[in-house]
Amino acid sequence: MMQILLGLLAGGAVGFTLGLVGGGGSILAVPLMVYLVGVRDPHVAIGTSALAVAANAFIGLAGHARKRNVKWRCAATFALAGVVGAWFGAMLGKSMDGQKLLALFALLMLVVAGLMFRSRGREGDPTVVLNRGNAPKLLGAGAATGLLSGFFGIGGGFLVVPGLIASTGMPILFAVGSSLVAVTAFGLTTALSYATSGLIDWPLAGIFVCGGAVGSFFGTRIATRLADRKGALSMVLAVLIVGVALYMLYRTASELGLI
Repeated sequence: MMQILLGLLAGGAVGFTLGLVGGGGSILAVPLMVYLVGVRDPHVAIGTSALAVAANAFIGLAGHARKRNVKWRCAATFALAGVVGAWFGAMLGKSMDGQKLLALFALLMLVVAGLMFRSRGREGDPTVVLNRGNAPKLLGAGAATGLLSGFFGIGGGFLVVPGLIASTGMPILFAVGSSLVAVTAFGLTTALSYATSGLIDWPLAGIFVCGGAVGSFFGTRIATRLADRKGALSMVLAVLIVGVALYMLYRTASELGLI
């Protein structure tokens, strides 16, 4: 019963963050699975969280689509390239020692926090469309993001959002909504790879998704209202990510006998 409650709570937190800022929530899913819910095998935590994040992102995408916050052609181009990268990334991730993978994951979290600090307060062009000028940038950024997404078993929204902004110049609200197309695709690709290796806890994934559905609903509603304050919200999330990353590094170093 306790694991069910913790799974619902963790899923709610991830879903809320995905709906609110489009990125950062998925990167919290794996540490929540390992350190809060109590999944002992890091690979099972990664596979399970990938499936749950994909489902939560899809729910969030539906909400943003209704509010017309999605640039579908740009998002689809980014996601198409990323799916290929995610498949190869997942194969690499499964072949690595679980504790070492968590250590690299924590280091990535610190990089992500830095990207979130740098992207605060930026505006963009709401009329942007897919064209010959931005298509190559979208394909390149999508492939690189998908590779990292598959390797670490994350949705990758925290990289997709700045990637979409850098490639097209779209405003952050549209980048948040559009990013969920890629997050859904990347998560499903990674989950499929891990499922073929028997590395998904299906009941826990269902619990996580249920919590995430509720969180995503509220996150998406608040996102539109606070569009002009997303810089501040992203900073709070970045600080949280730094804290979790440092804790993960400490726990992983203890497991490996380094401290």
